[in-house]
Amino acid sequence: MYAAISQWRPRYLDRYRGPLGDVVLATAGVAMVLYVGPTPVHGGTALLAAVCAVLILARRRYPVPVLLTAGAVFMLTTALSRPPDGMFIVAGVLTYSAALASPLRRPWLYAWLMWGSLMVTGSVVYLADWWSTDQFTTFALIFGGAAAGDSIRMRRAYIAEVTERARQAEMNRDEETRRRVMDERLRIARELHDVVAHHITVISVHAGAANHVLRNEPDKVWPVLGHIRTAADTVLEEIKSVISVLRDPDEVRSTEPAPGVDRLQELLAGLRAMGFAVRHRQRGEPRPLPAVVNLAAYRIVQEALTNAHRYGDGDATLDLEYTIDTVSIEVTNRVAGSGGRRPGSGFGLLGMQERAAAAHGTIAAGPVDGGRFRVHAELPTDDRAVNRLNPHGQQLPVHPPVALRDV
Repeated sequence: MYAAISQWRPRYLDRYRGPLGDVVLATAGVAMVLYVGPTPVHGGTALLAAVCAVLILARRRYPVPVLLTAGAVFMLTTALSRPPDGMFIVAGVLTYSAALASPLRRPWLYAWLMWGSLMVTGSVVYLADWWSTDQFTTFALIFGGAAAGDSIRMRRAYIAEVTERARQAEMNRDEETRRRVMDERLRIARELHDVVAHHITVISVHAGAANHVLRNEPDKVWPVLGHIRTAADTVLEEIKSVISVLRDPDEVRSTEPAPGVDRLQELLAGLRAMGFAVRHRQRGEPRPLPAVVNLAAYRIVQEALTNAHRYGDGDATLDLEYTIDTVSIEVTNRVAGSGGRRPGSGFGLLGMQERAAAAHGTIAAGPVDGGRFRVHAELPTDDRAVNRLNPHGQQLPVHPPVALRDV
């Protein structure tokens, strides 16, 4: 019912509701000063009524100065003649307005000032007892106005605080949603890059070789095409696996474990089949690694060797070392000339850094002496190494040189 009436009400009424209310209240104040109480209407009463009307109209803009002015006017009126009863009602209204616009605790100070000044003046001029009915009526009107104003002020402040909290919560929720979307995009991009980049490089290299073999030795092109077909089938299967996880993780039917260091030999065999020589050296006793570390180690090796294959001079060295609480990875290769190749996107190096950070490890990539490029990662396998590698919870940045390009 109320909602329907609110919708029917013209919008311009909301704009003029305050001024119209003040006019109505000022008119009522004039009527109360003139006609409420036994005091007959005369010139002084009419002047007091006009002053009260002006004070009521100005109370919203200047609540405290209006209250102080009213106190002085009402004291003077009380001292000169018996005031009309309506004046005390106006005093309660003005005290309400001052309390509504005042900070905490001040409303009661204003009420005490208004009532105290009127009580003292009435007691001195008319020798009235402070416990008389008129004094208690004045007390009730003034302190009732202060209590009403203070209550409404506190309610408005509470509503404003709740509204602000809701706004902040909505902003935080939107920000959290955006952050999660960005995190999910990064995760998808990283997974797709890790899955696709290596095999696409294999396809690219074999396609180039097939073009050369087809012109010179057509009979030997079939093994090369077989490698291309195998790499294409592999990348399609892995893309399907990633997409199935992204659509609904609970409906993934693939039982194939995530790749780890135990599958490095398959990776190296595929690279060697393309004519890319990888010298693999392993130190320390191999042992099962935490799942995150195991996957990060494999992806870092895969990305580093893919870059070395694409932009190196045909060989690379992979050093894998197991220590008491870490596993270290180092891939070095000689950087070939640019040869007109386009620079990479930089996502591969960023992906390696994110993989190392996810495993609480460190990684550094950059050129070293002798025209070589080195990728060195150290991944922790227990909590002691995590604290040692990340004393301040920071991750070493990867600074790719200008001459290096990645997939």
